Amino acid sequence: MYYIQKNINKLNTTGSTFFLDPKELMEIKGKLKKNEYSIYYPYKDSEKVILYKNNEPEVLLYEIKIKVPVRHQDILGSIYSLGIDKELFGDILIINNHYYVYILPIVRNYFETNFLMVRNSHITLEEIDINTLSNYERDYEKLEFIVSSNRIDTVISTICHVNRSSISDMIKKREILLNHDYLKNSSYKLKDNDTFSIKRIGKFKYNGIIKNTKSNHLIIEVLKYL
Repeated sequence: MYYIQKNINKLNTTGSTFFLDPKELMEIKGKLKKNEYSIYYPYKDSEKVILYKNNEPEVLLYEIKIKVPVRHQDILGSIYSLGIDKELFGDILIINNHYYVYILPIVRNYFETNFLMVRNSHITLEEIDINTLSNYERDYEKLEFIVSSNRIDTVISTICHVNRSSISDMIKKREILLNHDYLKNSSYKLKDNDTFSIKRIGKFKYNGIIKNTKSNHLIIEVLKYL
């Protein structure tokens, strides 16, 4: 794929890649030798990371100051509306009603000049020390469900309290992401640490099967991102 070679070329010419989501990270690592790179985590539990050769890449951290509560998807949508590609910014964090985003220096001027609103509310940006959140670990709500199968449509229908035909409609409308790609296969069986997002519902990590019930159902654990 184009983005794989693009990031490998950038790694070889500038010493670091763009931001990589877990799927991209896995694919690009598969094309490299282990001694060819290190992984830069902006914070302890970072989802989007950067591969680098010698020196850690320069990354900027901004606090987004806003007077009304907003959601992760509100901030994400506002950044995308500026035409900023996902490879140019890292994780968006919401911590105790404070909002943060990591970006690459290449987009600093455009970001500061144009990122002025989230939803219909004005914001201000404050660049803060990159190490401010270095030890931050995400909070999750731990959920357990009894399901007949660990197929993704079965799990999501249980989470959303809808039938599986509704899941097919959600897939057609591209309302479900699996490991950062739009879900295409409703019969996919979830694997430990798979992540999936459901539009208007939230983002989840599949933690696996806890045990089987006497009726041959599964008790599974799912973490909901907070």
